[in-house]
Amino acid sequence: MNKSVDNYFKEGCGRCPLGGTPECKVHTWTSELELLRKIVLTCGLTEESKWGVPCYTFQNKNILMVSALKEYCSIGFFKGSLLSDDKNLLVKPGPNSQAVRLFKFKSSNEIITIEDDIRAYIFESIEVEKAGLKIQFKKNPEPIPEEFDAKLEKDPILKTAFEALTPGRQRGYILYFSQPKQSKTRISRIEKCEPMILSGIGLHDHYKSMKR
Repeated sequence: MNKSVDNYFKEGCGRCPLGGTPECKVHTWTSELELLRKIVLTCGLTEESKWGVPCYTFQNKNILMVSALKEYCSIGFFKGSLLSDDKNLLVKPGPNSQAVRLFKFKSSNEIITIEDDIRAYIFESIEVEKAGLKIQFKKNPEPIPEEFDAKLEKDPILKTAFEALTPGRQRGYILYFSQPKQSKTRISRIEKCEPMILSGIGLHDHYKSMKR
């Protein structure tokens, strides 16, 4: 796992097989990520490396992450569902996401066009944290194994990647993780599948590629 913010922008998070290679997703969005970093740093947040990606905090509280996915780069707000989002600029990583909300970008022009709005949303997220507001979580409709649920709560990057999967791919993983009776076997399956989830592929996709 990458422990340096500067290295992230050069080599990625280092958590999937593409990390440190030319195929790493950060190389698709180099200029966009640099621009997002500059904007966020003008808002008085502290820059740290957490879970291998740039994480920005206020008084040691997580506010947002800047990251690259296959189809877009993003700013992800940890408590995004509590933001007013009057301009409807934020999206869910996936249909079951209860907390995180994203700005998704596919070009530098998209970022520049709403640069002032981005800052406004960041400042609002800081105010949400100052006020001590909490997310009221509802039970997930899918019976997620407790080992995987605990992993997702400790690792927001993995959680965002999982929630960005299609419902069918999510269900495939949940069923696969739920099958073993022993906790250590469930944990082993989760650890082995983590790189695939971070790469945005499902179990079926993985097995198809192995048969080629």
